[in-house]
Amino acid sequence: MPRPDLGPKPLLGYVDSLLDRAAENRDNADALTALTRAADCRACVVGGEMIVLKKKGDTLGSLFSPDEAKSLGTVVETLFLGLAGKTGQFGYGLDTASIEALKTRDDLHITDLRTIAVQGLVPAEELAPIAEAKAMLHWHSRHTRCSVCGAHTQAVSAGWKRQCPECKAEHFPRTDPVVIMLAIAGDKCLLGRQARFVANSWSCLAGFIEPGESIEEAARRETLEEAGIKCGRVRYFRSQPWPFPSSLMIGCHAEAMSDTIVVDTNELEDARWFWRDEAANMLARTHPGGLITPPPVAIAHHIIREWVENGDRVFG
Repeated sequence: MPRPDLGPKPLLGYVDSLLDRAAENRDNADALTALTRAADCRACVVGGEMIVLKKKGDTLGSLFSPDEAKSLGTVVETLFLGLAGKTGQFGYGLDTASIEALKTRDDLHITDLRTIAVQGLVPAEELAPIAEAKAMLHWHSRHTRCSVCGAHTQAVSAGWKRQCPECKAEHFPRTDPVVIMLAIAGDKCLLGRQARFVANSWSCLAGFIEPGESIEEAARRETLEEAGIKCGRVRYFRSQPWPFPSSLMIGCHAEAMSDTIVVDTNELEDARWFWRDEAANMLARTHPGGLITPPPVAIAHHIIREWVENGDRVFG
């Protein structure tokens, strides 16, 4: 198979937010009030896994005025996301009943964040703030009680902290680090697939970084555990916030030191080596067998493409 021209590099999803998080305003009630009362203030609206989009002719948008957002249903949490220039942006979390009721409205479109990103349903600059809001609102929904004493906690600091009124413990949002790596052996790379993947889709291996473990150690351990491949050098590529529910994907390339694959079927449905030209055709959706890689919204796509285009230089 000839290697296809992959064209301009696509955008990675959920990154490069244009918002200044302006953390100094989170405990400034006067500043927050002034921002919400400003005519240009905007908010995105999230309910569980669903995002509320506004129909604007033939296009969709995620930004509402605060009054519009509040009119959509019962708001259970409010977040200050940051500043777009001098304009405040907020996140409003609706309850399940409100989201279900909104699905009947012709002027709105209710869908999940993956669909929004993959299909490019909103302007690119709106994607990262939605991801920020979704991840934070999920954290709030899972931390309504204090992990120290069990009392109900309260959201403070514009949604960036929960506080226990009984024992005074403070709880902060967390992000789970995940290493996602492409093991490389010369002109071939290791890809795997899980049963939940779409048909014919193959991707990089990945796993959560464990306590007391470095990025490099996690990449080697996960590759060995899932596919039986030992790795040596590990090089960082780039990272991606992944709001499903709240992870940081840490992309790497790893140098394979062994060749025989032993699949952990508890983790993977299958794993195999792919030649560079074959991986290129999977990226371009021109593989004769219909095999594909994840779409550009996912960091795996970019890790694989970096090796396809610059394989001899990924280790410096």
